[in-house]
Order: sequence, then C-alpha cells, then structure tokens
Amino acid sequence: MEPAPLATYEDLAGMIDHPLVKPDLTNVQVVEGIELAKRYRIACVSVRPCDVDLAVRTLEGSPVRPGSVVGFPHGSQNTATKLYETRDLLRRGAREIDMVIAISALLSREFQHVQTELMQMAETCRKEGAILKVILENAYLTDELKIVACRCCARAGVDIVKTSTGFALSGYTIEDVKLMRKHLPEEIGVKAAGGLRTLDQALEVRAAGATRIGTASTAAILDEWKARLAEAPKKNGCAT
Repeated sequence: MEPAPLATYEDLAGMIDHPLVKPDLTNVQVVEGIELAKRYRIACVSVRPCDVDLAVRTLEGSPVRPGSVVGFPHGSQNTATKLYETRDLLRRGAREIDMVIAISALLSREFQHVQTELMQMAETCRKEGAILKVILENAYLTDELKIVACRCCARAGVDIVKTSTGFALSGYTIEDVKLMRKHLPEEIGVKAAGGLRTLDQALEVRAAGATRIGTASTAAILDEWKARLAEAPKKNGCAT
C-alpha cells in the first residue's frame, strides 16, 4: 500500500532518528546533537550507552525520545549481556532501543538462537513501554537470511526492523527497504539507515516503505523540507 503523501513539517520530522554513536564524539558534541534534535522536533535521538543520562536530562520536557544502542555495532554479545544492557538503559530513561541482531548466529543458521534472543528482548522492552528496533546489518546477509530475520522479528513482535548500523561495509539500499517491507507485517515499521544524507533519499525510502529514517543529516534534510513546503503554494499559483 502506498504511504499517504507528506503534507507537513511534522510528517517528515516525526520519522527521523538522529544518531550520536560515533566513538570520537565529545560530551560537548553530544549535547550539541541533542539540542539539534530538540530544535528540529524529530522522533528520537540515539546516543551511546555512556551518554544516556546526559540525553535524558537534556531532553527533559521535549517530545524527542531518548534512545540508545544494544549489542552495538556487531551483535556479538551474548543474550544475557544484551538483556542486561537493555534493562540498564531502560532503567536510566532510554525509551527506544536499537539492538543489533546476532549476526554470526544468523549466518550460521542458528535460527532458534536468533528467535529466542529477539523474543526476550521484545518482552523486556514491552514491559517498560519502550520501542525495540532490531538492526539486521544487511551488508552481511543474503536475501534469504534477510527474509528469515524479518520473520523472526515478526514472531517476536518487535516494533521496527532496521537495515544497518552505519558501521558496516554499506548501508541501506532501496531494494532492502522494499524486501523488508514485503516480509514484515504492517504493524512493524522499517527503518532505513546508513548513508542517507539528502531529502530526496529520505522521500525515496519513505515511498519504498520506510517508516523511520536514521540520519546524521537531520538539519540539512529538514531545512530543505521546510523550504520545499514554503515553495509549494507559489508553485500552485497561491502566492500573494
């Protein structure tokens, strides 16, 4: 089903997650990124686990949701470690969790392990009213394994399935967004991330089925979006 046309600033801003997960970010840069997210009124700002307390404090009173990452960036931690990370982040105030799927287990076709881990993670987040986003890291997967991963995510009842961390060999592709949308139930969102830098790319992935967008180019994308919205009445002959 085709998504409804975007009509307002909030329609696009409400899809954007702003990542602050690079290892070389200073506290000052993290705060600057969080303040940017507040100004642009986006969906979520995702920080490193060490920065969650800072993000929760800085976002107090803002509709932007504080998020963080688990099993990042390769999904190599065992399930107990991922669950501990998740509970700790939720206790400290994170409201969205971006978790990397067990990539090596998926590649080894240990599907029961993948399924069990996802179910435990989903239940942990659900109990706290938090959103769970599962990162597949598609750069390492065949189409068959992407489909299997989507089915595991659907059985677990996760909230959103994400293409990439941005730390692999490549990020999102339109083909992957379409594939994931096709093999996930309607109630589970799709997040495109990794290399998404322009408004046209954002609109393209949305048309392909993405419901969330991970990008560090938040300001550039939304500034251009505001400009296009302002220009639209003139193009339609409504300028005064």
